[in-house]
Amino acid sequence: MRIPPVVACGLPALLVPVLAAAVLAGCAASTDQAPSTDPSQTPTTALPGGTASSSGNVDTVASGLDVPWSIAFHGNAPLLSERDSGRILELASDGTSREVGVIDGATPMGEGGLLGIAVHEQHLYAYFTSGDENRLERYELRGAPGSLGLGEPEVLLDGLDAASYHNGGRIAFGPDGMLYVTVGDAGNAQAAQDRDSLSGKILRLTPEGDVPRDNPFDDSLVYSYGHRNPQGLAWSEDGTMYASEFGQDTWDELNVIEAGGNYGWPEVEGIAEDSRFIDPVQQWAPADASPSGIAIADGSIWIANLRGERLREVPLDDLASSTEHLVGEYGRLRDVALAPDGSVRMLTSNTDGRGDPGSDDDRVLRFDPAA
Repeated sequence: MRIPPVVACGLPALLVPVLAAAVLAGCAASTDQAPSTDPSQTPTTALPGGTASSSGNVDTVASGLDVPWSIAFHGNAPLLSERDSGRILELASDGTSREVGVIDGATPMGEGGLLGIAVHEQHLYAYFTSGDENRLERYELRGAPGSLGLGEPEVLLDGLDAASYHNGGRIAFGPDGMLYVTVGDAGNAQAAQDRDSLSGKILRLTPEGDVPRDNPFDDSLVYSYGHRNPQGLAWSEDGTMYASEFGQDTWDELNVIEAGGNYGWPEVEGIAEDSRFIDPVQQWAPADASPSGIAIADGSIWIANLRGERLREVPLDDLASSTEHLVGEYGRLRDVALAPDGSVRMLTSNTDGRGDPGSDDDRVLRFDPAA
Protein backbone atom coordinates (compact mmCIF):
# COMPACT_ATOMS: atom_id res chain seq x y z
CA MET A 1 0.00 0.00 0.00
CA ARG A 2 1.59 3.30 -1.08
CA ILE A 3 0.38 6.52 0.49
CA PRO A 4 2.49 9.40 -0.87
CA PRO A 5 2.96 12.48 1.28
CA VAL A 6 1.25 15.70 0.40
CA VAL A 7 3.13 18.45 0.55
CA ALA A 8 13.11 20.20 34.30
CA CYS A 9 10.34 18.13 35.01
CA GLY A 10 6.79 18.88 36.07
CA LEU A 11 7.44 22.64 36.10
CA PRO A 12 4.55 24.82 37.23
CA ALA A 13 3.12 26.85 34.39
CA LEU A 14 3.98 30.13 36.13
CA LEU A 15 7.68 29.30 35.95
CA VAL A 16 7.73 28.56 32.24
CA PRO A 17 8.21 32.17 31.00
CA VAL A 18 11.00 32.77 33.50
CA LEU A 19 12.91 29.59 32.78
CA ALA A 20 12.40 29.59 29.02
CA ALA A 21 14.74 32.54 28.54
CA ALA A 22 17.51 30.82 30.44
CA VAL A 23 17.04 27.59 28.53
CA LEU A 24 17.04 29.39 25.18
CA ALA A 25 20.37 30.95 26.06
CA GLY A 26 22.03 27.66 26.90
CA CYS A 27 20.49 24.85 24.82
CA ALA A 28 21.14 23.75 21.27
CA ALA A 29 18.28 22.63 19.03
CA SER A 30 16.98 19.30 20.30
CA THR A 31 17.45 16.95 17.41
CA ASP A 32 19.25 13.78 18.40
CA GLN A 33 21.83 15.86 20.20
CA ALA A 34 25.36 15.18 21.23
CA PRO A 35 26.11 15.03 24.97
CA SER A 36 26.19 18.35 26.75
CA THR A 37 29.59 20.00 27.19
CA ASP A 38 28.33 21.92 30.19
CA PRO A 39 30.82 21.09 32.98
CA SER A 40 27.98 21.06 35.48
CA GLN A 41 26.55 17.99 33.74
CA THR A 42 27.62 14.56 34.98
CA PRO A 43 30.25 13.20 32.55
CA THR A 44 29.82 9.96 30.65
CA THR A 45 31.56 6.96 32.19
CA ALA A 46 31.76 3.43 30.85
CA LEU A 47 31.05 0.90 33.58
CA PRO A 48 31.89 -2.78 33.09
CA GLY A 49 29.02 -5.22 32.65
CA GLY A 50 27.26 -6.26 35.83
CA THR A 51 28.26 -3.21 37.86
CA ALA A 52 25.48 -2.14 40.21
CA SER A 53 24.36 1.46 39.96
CA SER A 54 23.14 3.52 42.88
CA SER A 55 19.75 3.50 41.15
CA GLY A 56 19.35 -0.28 41.12
CA ASN A 57 20.93 -3.35 39.63
CA VAL A 58 22.06 -2.95 36.03
CA ASP A 59 23.74 -5.73 34.06
CA THR A 60 25.26 -5.73 30.60
CA VAL A 61 23.68 -8.59 28.65
CA ALA A 62 25.27 -7.85 25.24
CA SER A 63 28.04 -5.57 24.01
CA GLY A 64 29.99 -4.62 20.91
CA LEU A 65 26.91 -3.51 18.97
CA ASP A 66 26.91 -1.03 16.09
CA VAL A 67 24.45 1.84 16.71
CA PRO A 68 21.52 -0.24 18.02
CA TRP A 69 18.25 1.66 17.66
CA SER A 70 15.29 -0.52 18.66
CA ILE A 71 14.61 -3.69 20.64
CA ALA A 72 11.57 -5.97 20.38
CA PHE A 73 10.76 -9.48 21.57
CA HIS A 74 9.65 -12.53 19.61
CA GLY A 75 8.50 -14.69 22.50
CA ASN A 76 11.50 -14.61 24.83
CA ALA A 77 13.98 -13.87 22.03
CA PRO A 78 15.24 -10.25 21.92
CA LEU A 79 15.60 -8.78 18.42
CA LEU A 80 17.60 -5.62 17.71
CA SER A 81 17.90 -3.19 14.82
CA GLU A 82 21.24 -1.56 14.00
CA ARG A 83 20.76 1.84 12.41
CA ASP A 84 23.80 2.05 10.13
CA SER A 85 24.42 -1.60 9.24
CA GLY A 86 20.76 -2.35 8.49
CA ARG A 87 21.06 -5.62 10.40
CA ILE A 88 18.41 -7.37 12.49
CA LEU A 89 20.11 -9.29 15.29
CA GLU A 90 18.86 -12.02 17.61
CA LEU A 91 20.39 -12.20 21.09
CA ALA A 92 21.08 -15.50 22.83
CA SER A 93 20.85 -15.92 26.59
CA ASP A 94 24.65 -15.69 26.88
CA GLY A 95 24.68 -12.28 25.16
CA THR A 96 26.01 -13.47 21.82
CA SER A 97 24.24 -12.25 18.71
CA ARG A 98 23.48 -13.71 15.33
CA GLU A 99 22.27 -12.00 12.19
CA VAL A 100 18.64 -12.71 11.39
CA GLY A 101 18.75 -10.65 8.20
CA VAL A 102 19.66 -7.34 6.62
CA ILE A 103 17.02 -4.80 5.61
CA ASP A 104 17.85 -4.15 1.96
CA GLY A 105 17.52 -0.53 0.97
CA ALA A 106 18.05 0.93 4.45
CA THR A 107 20.19 4.03 3.96
CA PRO A 108 22.19 5.40 6.88
CA MET A 109 22.19 9.21 6.74
CA GLY A 110 22.52 11.31 9.86
CA GLU A 111 19.71 10.20 12.17
CA GLY A 112 18.20 8.04 9.41
CA GLY A 113 18.76 4.38 8.60
CA LEU A 114 17.17 1.26 10.06
CA LEU A 115 15.11 2.59 12.95
CA GLY A 116 12.15 1.05 14.79
CA ILE A 117 11.13 -2.59 14.78
CA ALA A 118 8.10 -4.40 16.20
CA VAL A 119 6.94 -8.01 16.28
CA HIS A 120 3.33 -9.05 15.76
CA GLU A 121 2.33 -12.68 15.53
CA GLN A 122 4.78 -14.20 13.01
CA HIS A 123 5.96 -10.96 11.41
CA LEU A 124 8.75 -8.48 12.00
CA TYR A 125 7.88 -4.88 11.13
CA ALA A 126 10.65 -2.40 10.30
CA TYR A 127 10.68 1.37 9.73
CA PHE A 128 13.69 2.68 7.84
CA THR A 129 15.14 5.46 5.73
CA SER A 130 15.65 4.50 2.09
CA GLY A 131 17.17 7.25 0.00
CA ASP A 132 14.84 10.24 0.05
CA GLU A 133 11.96 8.48 1.81
CA ASN A 134 11.05 6.67 4.99
CA ARG A 135 9.13 3.44 4.63
CA LEU A 136 7.52 0.65 6.62
CA GLU A 137 7.84 -3.01 5.65
CA ARG A 138 7.03 -6.33 7.24
CA TYR A 139 8.68 -9.74 6.95
CA GLU A 140 7.56 -13.20 7.91
CA LEU A 141 9.65 -14.53 10.79
CA ARG A 142 10.78 -17.99 9.80
CA GLY A 143 12.25 -20.70 11.99
CA ALA A 144 12.50 -20.88 15.77
CA PRO A 145 14.36 -18.71 18.27
CA GLY A 146 18.04 -19.42 17.84
CA SER A 147 17.66 -19.87 14.10
CA LEU A 148 15.26 -17.12 13.04
CA GLY A 149 15.24 -15.77 9.50
CA LEU A 150 13.30 -13.20 7.49
CA GLY A 151 10.94 -13.83 4.61
CA GLU A 152 10.44 -11.53 1.63
CA PRO A 153 9.62 -7.86 2.34
CA GLU A 154 6.06 -6.59 2.07
CA VAL A 155 5.77 -2.82 1.71
CA LEU A 156 3.06 -1.41 3.97
CA LEU A 157 3.81 2.29 3.68
CA ASP A 158 6.31 4.31 1.68
CA GLY A 159 6.84 7.81 0.37
CA LEU A 160 7.19 9.34 3.84
CA ASP A 161 9.38 12.44 3.85
CA ALA A 162 12.94 11.71 5.02
CA ALA A 163 15.88 13.88 6.01
CA SER A 164 19.13 13.55 7.92
CA TYR A 165 17.13 14.39 11.06
CA HIS A 166 13.57 14.31 12.48
CA ASN A 167 12.57 10.97 10.98
CA GLY A 168 10.60 9.73 13.97
CA GLY A 169 10.77 5.97 13.47
CA ARG A 170 9.30 4.30 16.56
CA ILE A 171 6.72 1.63 15.81
CA ALA A 172 4.63 -0.37 18.28
CA PHE A 173 1.43 -2.38 18.48
CA GLY A 174 -1.18 -1.01 20.82
CA PRO A 175 -3.58 -2.98 23.02
CA ASP A 176 -6.16 -2.62 20.24
CA GLY A 177 -3.98 -4.69 17.89
CA MET A 178 -3.27 -1.70 15.65
CA LEU A 179 0.20 -0.57 14.56
CA TYR A 180 1.27 2.92 15.64
CA VAL A 181 4.07 4.76 13.84
CA THR A 182 5.84 7.98 14.82
CA VAL A 183 6.82 10.19 11.90
CA GLY A 184 8.98 13.30 12.34
CA ASP A 185 8.56 16.54 10.45
CA ALA A 186 11.77 15.87 8.43
CA GLY A 187 12.70 19.52 8.83
CA ASN A 188 9.43 20.83 7.37
CA ALA A 189 7.82 22.16 10.55
CA GLN A 190 4.65 23.44 8.88
CA ALA A 191 3.80 19.94 7.63
CA ALA A 192 3.10 18.91 11.23
CA GLN A 193 -0.09 21.05 11.18
CA ASP A 194 -1.16 19.84 7.71
CA ARG A 195 -3.45 16.82 8.14
CA ASP A 196 -3.01 15.95 4.45
CA SER A 197 0.70 15.33 5.14
CA LEU A 198 1.94 12.33 7.10
CA SER A 199 4.96 14.24 8.46
CA GLY A 200 4.96 15.34 12.10
CA LYS A 201 2.31 12.77 13.01
CA ILE A 202 1.57 9.59 14.92
CA LEU A 203 -0.07 7.18 12.48
CA ARG A 204 -2.40 4.26 13.16
CA LEU A 205 -2.53 1.30 10.74
CA THR A 206 -3.98 -2.18 10.65
CA PRO A 207 -1.34 -4.95 10.74
CA GLU A 208 -1.72 -5.14 6.94
CA GLY A 209 -1.04 -1.40 6.51
CA ASP A 210 -4.62 -0.26 5.84
CA VAL A 211 -6.54 2.64 7.39
CA PRO A 212 -8.59 1.43 10.38
CA ARG A 213 -12.27 2.33 10.03
CA ASP A 214 -12.33 4.00 13.47
CA ASN A 215 -9.38 6.35 12.88
CA PRO A 216 -10.22 9.93 13.91
CA PHE A 217 -10.04 11.37 10.37
CA ASP A 218 -11.84 9.79 7.42
CA ASP A 219 -9.65 7.73 5.09
CA SER A 220 -6.50 8.93 6.87
CA LEU A 221 -3.74 7.13 8.74
CA VAL A 222 -3.27 10.21 10.95
CA TYR A 223 -4.01 9.51 14.61
CA SER A 224 -2.52 12.68 16.14
CA TYR A 225 -0.64 15.64 14.70
CA GLY A 226 1.39 18.71 15.56
CA HIS A 227 4.48 16.65 16.46
CA ARG A 228 8.10 17.61 15.81
CA ASN A 229 10.03 14.37 16.27
CA PRO A 230 8.24 11.79 18.47
CA GLN A 231 10.35 8.73 19.28
CA GLY A 232 8.69 6.84 22.13
CA LEU A 233 5.38 4.96 22.38
CA ALA A 234 3.86 2.99 25.25
CA TRP A 235 0.47 2.11 26.78
CA SER A 236 -0.58 1.68 30.39
CA GLU A 237 -2.91 -1.15 31.46
CA ASP A 238 -5.96 1.11 31.15
CA GLY A 239 -5.14 1.74 27.48
CA THR A 240 -3.78 5.28 27.88
CA MET A 241 -1.18 6.03 25.22
CA TYR A 242 2.01 7.97 25.98
CA ALA A 243 4.63 9.40 23.62
CA SER A 244 7.95 11.15 24.09
CA GLU A 245 8.99 13.95 21.76
CA PHE A 246 12.09 15.97 20.92
CA GLY A 247 11.53 19.70 21.16
CA GLN A 248 13.65 22.31 19.45
CA ASP A 249 15.33 24.97 21.59
CA THR A 250 13.19 25.04 24.69
CA TRP A 251 11.27 21.94 25.81
CA ASP A 252 11.26 18.20 25.23
CA GLU A 253 7.95 16.55 26.05
CA LEU A 254 6.01 13.63 27.48
CA ASN A 255 2.50 13.58 26.02
CA VAL A 256 -0.72 11.69 26.65
CA ILE A 257 -1.95 10.92 23.14
CA GLU A 258 -5.61 11.40 22.26
CA ALA A 259 -7.21 10.35 18.97
CA GLY A 260 -7.33 13.38 16.68
CA GLY A 261 -5.31 15.52 19.09
CA ASN A 262 -3.21 18.50 17.97
CA TYR A 263 0.04 18.79 19.97
CA GLY A 264 0.96 22.23 18.74
CA TRP A 265 4.22 22.06 16.81
CA PRO A 266 5.41 24.40 15.32
CA GLU A 267 2.95 26.93 16.75
CA VAL A 268 3.93 26.11 20.33
CA GLU A 269 6.62 24.10 22.11
CA GLY A 270 6.07 22.66 25.56
CA ILE A 271 3.31 23.82 27.90
CA ALA A 272 1.55 26.72 26.18
CA GLU A 273 -1.86 26.80 27.90
CA ASP A 274 -3.41 27.42 24.48
CA SER A 275 -6.85 25.88 24.09
CA ARG A 276 -6.14 24.96 20.46
CA PHE A 277 -3.49 22.44 21.48
CA ILE A 278 -2.91 19.61 23.96
CA ASP A 279 -0.14 20.39 26.44
CA PRO A 280 2.47 17.84 27.52
CA VAL A 281 2.18 16.39 31.01
CA GLN A 282 5.91 16.96 31.53
CA GLN A 283 8.60 18.99 29.82
CA TRP A 284 12.37 19.13 30.21
CA ALA A 285 15.24 21.26 28.97
CA PRO A 286 16.87 19.48 26.00
CA ALA A 287 20.25 19.36 27.78
CA ASP A 288 18.65 17.13 30.42
CA ALA A 289 16.59 14.98 28.11
CA SER A 290 16.32 14.32 24.33
CA PRO A 291 13.85 11.52 25.12
CA SER A 292 13.81 8.54 22.78
CA GLY A 293 12.26 5.13 23.52
CA ILE A 294 9.87 4.61 26.42
CA ALA A 295 8.33 1.62 28.20
CA ILE A 296 5.86 1.09 31.04
CA ALA A 297 6.78 -1.27 33.87
CA ASP A 298 6.15 -1.53 37.61
CA GLY A 299 3.66 1.36 37.61
CA SER A 300 5.95 3.87 35.90
CA ILE A 301 6.93 5.20 32.49
CA TRP A 302 10.63 4.64 31.83
CA ILE A 303 12.21 7.08 29.35
CA ALA A 304 15.59 6.62 27.65
CA ASN A 305 17.39 9.94 27.19
CA LEU A 306 20.15 10.64 24.69
CA ARG A 307 21.69 14.02 25.39
CA GLY A 308 20.57 13.84 29.01
CA GLU A 309 22.30 10.45 29.44
CA ARG A 310 19.81 9.17 31.99
CA LEU A 311 16.84 6.89 32.53
CA ARG A 312 13.87 8.92 33.71
CA GLU A 313 11.02 7.34 35.71
CA VAL A 314 7.57 8.96 35.69
CA PRO A 315 5.01 7.31 37.99
CA LEU A 316 1.66 6.71 36.34
CA ASP A 317 -0.16 7.94 39.43
CA ASP A 318 1.69 11.28 39.41
CA LEU A 319 2.54 12.35 35.86
CA ALA A 320 3.92 15.70 37.07
CA SER A 321 6.81 14.10 38.99
CA SER A 322 9.84 12.07 37.99
CA THR A 323 13.00 10.40 39.27
CA GLU A 324 16.30 10.23 37.38
CA HIS A 325 18.39 7.07 37.31
CA LEU A 326 21.85 6.18 35.94
CA VAL A 327 22.72 9.83 35.23
CA GLY A 328 25.88 9.85 33.14
CA GLU A 329 26.70 6.23 34.01
CA TYR A 330 26.17 4.56 30.63
CA GLY A 331 26.14 7.49 28.25
CA ARG A 332 23.39 8.04 25.70
CA LEU A 333 20.32 5.83 26.06
CA ARG A 334 18.32 5.16 22.89
CA ASP A 335 15.58 2.65 23.64
CA VAL A 336 13.92 0.92 26.56
CA ALA A 337 11.59 -2.08 26.39
CA LEU A 338 9.72 -4.35 28.78
CA ALA A 339 11.05 -7.91 28.64
CA PRO A 340 8.83 -10.97 29.14
CA ASP A 341 10.36 -11.56 32.59
CA GLY A 342 9.23 -8.12 33.81
CA SER A 343 12.68 -6.54 33.65
CA VAL A 344 13.57 -3.62 31.41
CA ARG A 345 16.08 -3.73 28.56
CA MET A 346 17.92 -0.58 27.50
CA LEU A 347 20.04 0.22 24.46
CA THR A 348 22.97 2.62 24.68
CA SER A 349 23.75 4.86 21.70
CA ASN A 350 27.38 5.90 22.15
CA THR A 351 28.66 4.74 18.73
CA ASP A 352 26.24 6.90 16.73
CA GLY A 353 28.76 9.70 16.15
CA ARG A 354 27.44 11.87 18.96
CA GLY A 355 28.54 9.91 22.02
CA ASP A 356 31.78 9.00 23.73
CA PRO A 357 31.98 5.22 23.32
CA GLY A 358 33.68 3.00 25.86
CA SER A 359 35.41 -0.27 25.03
CA ASP A 360 32.19 -2.32 25.32
CA ASP A 361 29.83 0.08 23.56
CA ASP A 362 27.23 -0.14 22.33
CA ARG A 363 25.38 -2.36 24.78
CA VAL A 364 22.11 -3.91 25.86
CA LEU A 365 21.51 -3.37 29.57
CA ARG A 366 19.14 -5.16 31.92
CA PHE A 367 17.51 -3.05 34.63
CA ASP A 368 15.24 -4.25 37.41
CA PRO A 369 12.51 -1.60 37.84
CA ALA A 370 11.53 -3.00 41.24
CA ALA A 371 15.04 -2.57 42.69
